[in-house]
Amino acid sequence: MNAIRIAVLISGNGSNLQAILDACQAGDINGEVVAVVSNKADVYGLTRAEQAGVPGLVVAPQAGESREAYDSRLEAELSQLNVDLVVLAGFMRILSDGFVNRFAGRMLNIHPSLLPKYTGLNTHQRALEAGDEEHGCSVHFVTPELDGGPVILQAKVPVFEDDDAEELAERVHTQEHRIYPLVVKWFAQGRLTMEGDKALFDGEALPTAGYASDE
Repeated sequence: MNAIRIAVLISGNGSNLQAILDACQAGDINGEVVAVVSNKADVYGLTRAEQAGVPGLVVAPQAGESREAYDSRLEAELSQLNVDLVVLAGFMRILSDGFVNRFAGRMLNIHPSLLPKYTGLNTHQRALEAGDEEHGCSVHFVTPELDGGPVILQAKVPVFEDDDAEELAERVHTQEHRIYPLVVKWFAQGRLTMEGDKALFDGEALPTAGYASDE
């Protein structure tokens, strides 16, 4: 199979971006990150792109611009790049339905909780306040419902009694950097697709919590 063309969308540090860049560089992913796109100009993720020799693009929101108008500009950039896969890696904007549908089945996100628990923000603190014994992260296809697309893969971590949100986040990040490149690898191999509200792996529908959820 031909190497896929990947665009990674970021808003900050880009640690998951780095994990994907490293996996592509090592040949673990049959793909190339052809652009890193940020909605903010002064973020370290763009430095990571530069260090990897990948073009960095800033698509900053304009004063008074609607979400749909912004997404139209973003879509134009991605269409010019002829990307096969859009990877959201800490991209802190809610995308319009039109944009999401344009890339349906070709856009992934990683979320720091065991979905469907704790959609949205402050997931680590919420897990602590709920007294959860385990927490984690989920890679899922993006659909118009916020953090509601079909889950592909999850990783769980223990929650210890003396944890604070920062310590728990660090434990989750370690797992994010393992599972996100793996899911991108599966996509690049043609093993991963989305049909309706289901994620399919090797043609078989995955359970609600994703691949190997009970193993």
